[in-house]
Amino acid sequence: MGDFVRIIIAILLPPLGVFLHVGLRGPFWINILLSLLGYVPGIVHAVWVIAKH
Repeated sequence: MGDFVRIIIAILLPPLGVFLHVGLRGPFWINILLSLLGYVPGIVHAVWVIAKH
C-alpha cells in the first residue's frame, strides 16, 4: 500500500493509518493515546510516523 493512501487513512482514522504501517508496536499505542487526547495530535503523529519510515 502506498504512503499516499496511508496518509489519507491517517487523516480519517489516525490509529488505523499507524497500524497499517507499523502494526501493534509502540507508535500505534502512542497514537491511540494522542487520538484520545485530541484528534489533531493523533493526525500529526500518524502522518509523522508514516513519513518517517
